[in-house]
Amino acid sequence: MRSALQSARLRRILLAYTVNRLGTWFGYVALSVTVFAHTHSALWVAALLVAGQALPAFLVPSLVARVEGSAWRAPLSALYAFEGVATVALAILLWNFWLPAILLLVAADGTAALAASALLRAEAARVARVEAEQATASAVASSRRQDDAQTAERKANAALNVAFSLTFVMGPALAGLVVSSAGGPVALLIDAGSFFVGGAMLADLRPQIDDAERSGVRARVQAAWTHIREVAVLRMLLIAEAVALVFFAADASIEVPYAKATLHVGDRGYGLLLTVWGLGAGAGSLVFARAVRRPVGMMLSLGTLAVGLAYVGFAAAPSLAFACIAGFVGGTGNGVQWASLLSAVQQLTPPALHGRMMGAVEAINALFPGLGLALGGLLVALSSTRTAFLVVGLGAIAMTIAFLRLAAGSSFQGARAAANAAPSDQDGDEVRAATLARPVGVERSE
Repeated sequence: MRSALQSARLRRILLAYTVNRLGTWFGYVALSVTVFAHTHSALWVAALLVAGQALPAFLVPSLVARVEGSAWRAPLSALYAFEGVATVALAILLWNFWLPAILLLVAADGTAALAASALLRAEAARVARVEAEQATASAVASSRRQDDAQTAERKANAALNVAFSLTFVMGPALAGLVVSSAGGPVALLIDAGSFFVGGAMLADLRPQIDDAERSGVRARVQAAWTHIREVAVLRMLLIAEAVALVFFAADASIEVPYAKATLHVGDRGYGLLLTVWGLGAGAGSLVFARAVRRPVGMMLSLGTLAVGLAYVGFAAAPSLAFACIAGFVGGTGNGVQWASLLSAVQQLTPPALHGRMMGAVEAINALFPGLGLALGGLLVALSSTRTAFLVVGLGAIAMTIAFLRLAAGSSFQGARAAANAAPSDQDGDEVRAATLARPVGVERSE
């Protein structure tokens, strides 16, 4: 964290990200509360979440590829400006409630938000990598420079993860206070302000690729998919994360009946469980930040295991206190797991493809939790909250085995070496174009 904060550019990226994430909570709470107040239907609130996350997941890879190849002077700022304008329009629609237009704007805003998050993460990693390479003497061996660059990338991911965890703890509470006291439209205007401020901070960042003028959006998206197909360990890693997210997200459908009907602790107990999980996520972010030189595969596996054990702990918890301990463990694992996944994907991908690969990760993170919500609700309907937590906990623990096998395999190290050997942005255009089309030295899946 300290080394990441020593860079002026990274500090600005972190601050813009934090402001934006904090503002996003204001928008989320305001829209959810207002839509339910007007429709009195949980189904329409669910439709709001689908519009803001599931639908954008299918559009994000193409939008990221388009922004990377755009001629805009400040593409990230343009995305944030679009989000700000869309959020102002949503505030107006809350004063003059019209649900179809709200859902349409939420889908557009969600697509821009996921693309901006992917590009910002890729840019943070690029800045950290470039500054680490510049700080390393040319006499140092190439393998040492590569290790230093990857460590810098992981530190940048750790810093972003800490910022996310802080907003996860503070955002819902602050947003709830504003919505209850000033109303949803005011909260949305605060959210819009966070986009404009964040965009102004990122005005000089241009997450673009050098072959953009010669390749269209379809070709750039195809280059990313070709990389995923040809790097078997990366493909399996993304599939494993998608399945793990189904188990991770199932708790959202289980926790309310678990707190109220199983533990009999009411709304306050439910809020305490959420708060403790958020505190654990913050602790996990700090753990990852302190362990940036640990093998990323090990960190990914341990984080997944902690989440699974937490759900098993919920299933066995005799009291709220025991459940809170389990929740803190799970939150810690959650904080470690996500940052480790991002670092692993970056290590398995040439830098020129980082933006598009982060877009793929954001799409997975937006789409598959919806399946988890359905799974959790179905399990509660068919059994009990304790049984539901036991099932999803054992499912998450099973995914730990999958992550361990991926991290321990020789193909993981081979794919890392191939990604590191890919030409940098300073190499010739012809070599770079060939690398984008087919990464050199990467094993094909059998």
